[in-house]
Amino acid sequence: MSPHASVAEAHDVPAPLADAWRVYRANRGAMAGLIVVVAIVLVAIGGPLFYSVDPFDIAGAPLTPPFDAVNPFGTDNLGRDILAGLLHGGRPSLLVGVAAALMSSIIGIAIGSIGGFYGGRIDEALTRVTEFFQTLPALLFAMVIITLFGATLATVTLAIGCVSWSPLARLTRAEFLRIKQLEYVRAARSIGATNLFIAARVILPNALPPIIVAATLAVGTAILFEAGLSFLGLTDPNVMSWGLMIGAGRTVMLEAWWPVTLPGILIFLTVLGISLIGDGLNDALNPRLRTR
Repeated sequence: MSPHASVAEAHDVPAPLADAWRVYRANRGAMAGLIVVVAIVLVAIGGPLFYSVDPFDIAGAPLTPPFDAVNPFGTDNLGRDILAGLLHGGRPSLLVGVAAALMSSIIGIAIGSIGGFYGGRIDEALTRVTEFFQTLPALLFAMVIITLFGATLATVTLAIGCVSWSPLARLTRAEFLRIKQLEYVRAARSIGATNLFIAARVILPNALPPIIVAATLAVGTAILFEAGLSFLGLTDPNVMSWGLMIGAGRTVMLEAWWPVTLPGILIFLTVLGISLIGDGLNDALNPRLRTR
């Protein structure tokens, strides 16, 4: 093999990623979503470093409207600075969303891949477990878990992850059932490849594109879930989050719009941006669209 051929092959390796990025970049909505999410993440990480006001401190008179000289975004019904709450509340909200989505993805992929790969009684048993969790009222189940184990950030993450894995399990199972019938899987089996190798190195990589899209969208769902639990007071009251701000301001919604509206806008933009990213990934990871 000539050195030129080796170089060409080295350049061909990242070609699928380059094609995927080309398709993703051509999607204006997906790029806008990426910019919005990156901006929100950077503000959540760096904002508290530049605006060091404690979100739980009394910073002014209660319900001071926005554009105040001391409190730019106003204060809530307790006199706490809204801007400080928005900046400090981004980290817990995003952290819970990502961690809960990662947890649900791991559970869903594990259960779906085992059931789809082995089939038979194993698949039937895991499908029944998945259907059981899918029929449970997710919010009620999460509330029970938090009530039993305490309203901490870790418990909220655990609760969301435990109640939201079933759609990913069903998707993974369907992909495994489809792919394991294809010729290249049969070829791998015919040359003596182990079940673990076939499942992890042959089927799973080819099943990942739709799973990645679903896992990305699960982050937005988890953020909404956390906001809903915080709204109901089922989260750590000592950790500021966007949902906690909405929950604290719900009693004065008719008097002051900003304690609820401003964190609600950030949640809306974050979830919308993640949804747009998911749509872009769906197009970028679709091999039929990459060939256009």
